[in-house]
Amino acid sequence: MRILITNDDGIDSPGIAALVEAMLADHEPFVVAPSENRSGVSHAITTNEAITIERREGGRVAHYACSGTPADCVFLGSTVLSSRPDLVISGINWGPNLADDVNYSGTVAGAIEAALLDIPAIAVSLAAEHDRASDLQWGAAAEIARRALVELAANGFDPQYYWNLNVPNLPLARIRGTALTRLGRKRICGRVVGEERDGSTSYFRAWESPFETDRDREGTDIAAVHGGFASLTPLVLDRTARALLSA
Repeated sequence: MRILITNDDGIDSPGIAALVEAMLADHEPFVVAPSENRSGVSHAITTNEAITIERREGGRVAHYACSGTPADCVFLGSTVLSSRPDLVISGINWGPNLADDVNYSGTVAGAIEAALLDIPAIAVSLAAEHDRASDLQWGAAAEIARRALVELAANGFDPQYYWNLNVPNLPLARIRGTALTRLGRKRICGRVVGEERDGSTSYFRAWESPFETDRDREGTDIAAVHGGFASLTPLVLDRTARALLSA
């Protein structure tokens, strides 16, 4: 398959390098990713300004650094920069994209943009916090992503759905398998922290450590990852509350 790889951590992230390495043996990957970190931008798109694209040396794999967002990268990578890909993989993100994270994540938004373009997509994240800069298991996460791709392709991709894969930060031999899960709940922004003042200007840091409520609730993505499993969650574009249409 021809696979477009993107992310929200930036084109120089080790997650992209690990994915490219894992996919090269059986597929034709190419990379279109933000030139800088775009974490937390969700499904933002660039309007009213030009998007710049820089072709970078990438050996056997074409790499394009994009000044825009992950959604921009997927759109441009699927239209003007290349022929239409068979699949989009967004990641490997540094940090989990579990539960309510999917509403904020630029990595997940890359998969959503693909689904909007009727292209099958998987978002992949390594569930390691940013205070852990060493012993990150990128290779294990890439291998789990490769195996998930084989399984999903065997069952036939339906592009109306996209998939969110979170891999615990463990050596491959210690990952207990991949569990099919639903989204849990996680409070992302619980309170304002770190207020600072400089004259009439106030500075706020609102993003404290999230509060996870579903670590022990069987079947959730949070519980799976904390239990040593990779979590694979099917997601859908249509947010219509159908139960209320007949109320």
